[in-house]
Amino acid sequence: MADDLFKALADPTRRTILDELTEKSGQTLFEICSRLTMKHGLGISRQAVSQHLAVLEGAGLVGTRREGRYKFHDLNTAPLRRIAERWHVPDPSGTEKGTS
Repeated sequence: MADDLFKALADPTRRTILDELTEKSGQTLFEICSRLTMKHGLGISRQAVSQHLAVLEGAGLVGTRREGRYKFHDLNTAPLRRIAERWHVPDPSGTEKGTS
């Protein structure tokens, strides 16, 4: 599973898709394609974006849900948290910053 995660994160286009889903989760393929073109100047086909989303979904970073004719893509950060916990390094001062 970790190999799939790192493979998914290795591609800059997939990282950009994740950035867009971080900004606005629950986007359709059309919305994602539009944002990649308008905000990032990426001239990428719907089929290519769909393939990137399939890799992200395979790694568990993106989940999908259907509502009628529409398929929405949602960000799932759980795999990233598992990786962060796997190599958690305690703060040498003994106080954890950024945790509650």
